[in-house]
Amino acid sequence: MRLVLAPMEGLADHFLRRLITAQGGFDWVVSEFVRVVDRPLPDSVFYRICPELLDGGRTASNTPVRVQLLGNHLDAMAANAQRAIELGSFGIDLNFGCPSKTVNRSLGGAILLREPDTIFRVVQAVRQAVPAEVTVSAKMRLGYDDASLMLDNALAIESAGATELTVHARTKVQGYAPPAHWDELARLREQLRLPLIANGDIWTPEDYRRCIEIVGTADAMLGRGAVRNPDLAQRIRQQSDTAATPWSQLQPLIGEFWQDVRRVMPERYCAGRLKQWLNHLRQVHPEAEQLWQAVRGERELKRLDQRIKAVA
Repeated sequence: MRLVLAPMEGLADHFLRRLITAQGGFDWVVSEFVRVVDRPLPDSVFYRICPELLDGGRTASNTPVRVQLLGNHLDAMAANAQRAIELGSFGIDLNFGCPSKTVNRSLGGAILLREPDTIFRVVQAVRQAVPAEVTVSAKMRLGYDDASLMLDNALAIESAGATELTVHARTKVQGYAPPAHWDELARLREQLRLPLIANGDIWTPEDYRRCIEIVGTADAMLGRGAVRNPDLAQRIRQQSDTAATPWSQLQPLIGEFWQDVRRVMPERYCAGRLKQWLNHLRQVHPEAEQLWQAVRGERELKRLDQRIKAVA
């Protein structure tokens, strides 16, 4: 069993990565994507998106972090992959799954699932640019409009020399709408030699058990499920039947998260960052709904300090 914390742009930043991995259970984390256009990026870009590189490429709880790159320019992808490894990244992950319209318009993310040959060249360029012992992984969806090119894309990634593949069990068009199509991952796994990591709609330990039974792999990437329940990976490993993180365990985490955000982020962004996480927590926890309702219209940071202190 290998459990991975998913790259979630604008959500699983280093604040949540630190907090979630501190609960235990994760083998590694994939960062938010580093956008590559046509040239090598300054080190400051890598440090901004993945500040764990300043601490040996690991979160505070010693969980390795893998930098994710997004782009299609072969030379630039290769050069930035090399630099990420030099800075301490735990391998390189390549993004072929981002559904953002802005990203797709510039020929990045899921739009490349229409072009298996381009995917092959991107993976090959990165694979050849880094030492053989360095992990080069990729994350994709079932396809863009449909799953007709699913196998072509996966085989392109495999034949280009990738080490492992994570597949989100939806197409770009399906977005995040339920259900995740685990049966498609099972069909794909039968055709691949490449290790497959399942992703999509794993909210509880029971979901994990059903997913791996269908797909046939014990490896899974946890995304929004871990945002809503930070100890999900640990409960999966313990074969727990508990569906959600107890609120009593979440309360101090919310306080810790708020302190981190207040200490590091510009003041104008702090309130929004707190509300974003609470908005996810309230999908599962009634107490988080009450807190979210209490702070949703609040912008004054001192008042938010008081609200969070009273809860946490």
